[in-house]
Amino acid sequence: MTSDDTLSPVDALAQLAFLVHGALERRATEADISISQMRLLGILRDREPTMNELGARMALDKSSISGLVDRAERRGLVMRVPSSTDRRSVRVRVTDAGRELTHTVEQRFDADVLALLAGISPAQQSALVSGATALISAEARARAALADAG
Repeated sequence: MTSDDTLSPVDALAQLAFLVHGALERRATEADISISQMRLLGILRDREPTMNELGARMALDKSSISGLVDRAERRGLVMRVPSSTDRRSVRVRVTDAGRELTHTVEQRFDADVLALLAGISPAQQSALVSGATALISAEARARAALADAG
């Protein structure tokens, strides 16, 4: 691709997603975990959701989220803890080992993304971050509106 080529919005976003996903996949593979397990650990960095909340956040059905948590639990990356508010409910918590692994993968992934961003100007970086933040916020608002309507 030459500097004169301009991608369509769809192509630009798709190819950017492939670049970023590829970097994350490489780092997850180095840590011997799946992308789904990496997403799980990322979600658990700053929260302890119930299994249902986790399934909804990851858009996985009950059996899929159970299997994902089971595999991560066997590796010592997460643990199930009883909910303090609902005896029938279980929360999922990242373990110290899971937190350490997440930190390592994040540091390497951050370096990959920063290297990718180094190819564009600070103004372009700012515009990219601003646009991506707006898209993500708009999508979250749309999902919340659908949930409220349903």
